[in-house]
Amino acid sequence: MTSETVVTILCGLAILVGVAGTVIPVLPGSILIALSLLSWAIWGGAGAGGWVVFGIGMVFVLAGMAASAVLTGRKLREHSIPNRSVVVGLILAVVGMFLIPVVGLFVGFAAGLLLSEYQRTRNFGTAVTTSWAALKATGLGILVEFGLACLAASTWLIGVWVAAVS
Repeated sequence: MTSETVVTILCGLAILVGVAGTVIPVLPGSILIALSLLSWAIWGGAGAGGWVVFGIGMVFVLAGMAASAVLTGRKLREHSIPNRSVVVGLILAVVGMFLIPVVGLFVGFAAGLLLSEYQRTRNFGTAVTTSWAALKATGLGILVEFGLACLAASTWLIGVWVAAVS
């Protein structure tokens, strides 16, 4: 097995973890995909094609990160949801991950948002409405970033295939 093959396999595994990380926040996401694409361009043995794949993949990665941040941030500002509520949601998501297998991350995030918003607004109905808006905004950002991460991964797969047959 050549060193290029090892690099390709390791980069593929890292890209897979990165794609999963766009949905599961405790795993590294788009940044890991970007680093894997760069590593493959440098050490993957694809030559100029590796750099083309890196460039195209980076466009998808950066677009996904930017779209996620912009879409989520805009919706949170529209509903006047402070960053503090999202941070509390993230903290309880990590706690939930350990308390409830599989779905604890999502349950903890939703519960943290709701508790923080209830503490802020002192009205349960308003807290439910703003928490739901924050969940939808976060979900939309995750969905867009995931889709673009999949496009970056697909670009890499096509690059690997082209490098293998040439």
